[in-house]
Amino acid sequence: MKKQLKTFLAAISYYTRIPCKVQLEESHLSGSIRYFPMIGWITGISSALVFWAGNYLFDRPIAVILAIVSSVLLTGAIHEDGFADVCDGFGGGWTREKILAIMKDSRVGAYGVLGVCLILLLRFLALEGILNLCSNQPSIELSIIVSAHSFSRFNASTLIYKNNYVRETENSKASFVSQKNILKDLTVASTMAALPFILLLRLAEKPLLLLLIPVLFLIRTYLRNFFRKWIGGYTGDCLGAVQLITEVSFYLFLIPLWKFTL
Repeated sequence: MKKQLKTFLAAISYYTRIPCKVQLEESHLSGSIRYFPMIGWITGISSALVFWAGNYLFDRPIAVILAIVSSVLLTGAIHEDGFADVCDGFGGGWTREKILAIMKDSRVGAYGVLGVCLILLLRFLALEGILNLCSNQPSIELSIIVSAHSFSRFNASTLIYKNNYVRETENSKASFVSQKNILKDLTVASTMAALPFILLLRLAEKPLLLLLIPVLFLIRTYLRNFFRKWIGGYTGDCLGAVQLITEVSFYLFLIPLWKFTL
């Protein structure tokens, strides 16, 4: 139990800006993928609280922007940074070595800037769109936001299974994730990711929302195969990109499913 608590605190410490008053080591990240969806619970609940406060004080568009800003601040923009690096690397590189070199560069190029601006715009419009469809239903709003945050982190973590980490010699957060008990960890993570989505299904009473799950896994499979083709595996930046793309896709594809189901 003590080891699992340290592993959970390590996940919080590494993947959010929340300070943990515990002496943590990189070894504690071994097996931490089981807690990735719980990080989503934390960021999702905080984003929902900010959204409700903003919606009360201002109006819905401003509230959505504030919710997104709170999520970015809480995570230290780790996912947005990864997405920008992926845009730069795969946009400007045509060989494995060149792509990895560009992704490692701390400077952000034109592809990265454009990519982040466009996906943040899409994130805003998609989140506002789905929240407008369930306006004044705070329990459903909360379950949507938490589901998107938790499932997107689970979707990203599945990229680790049977894939090569391509920066084995680099000091990276993703390199410390253990492959030893990965199936057990992913099983725990899947349960944690499923809970808020099950709550959403019960509250919304729209069983066809289940179609969202295969769509998101298809997106993840495409990205996994794309990364395999070009660099032979994944990096921490790839995981961040998959998380962000999955979260935005969750909001985006939820809109037509919500509109056109009884």
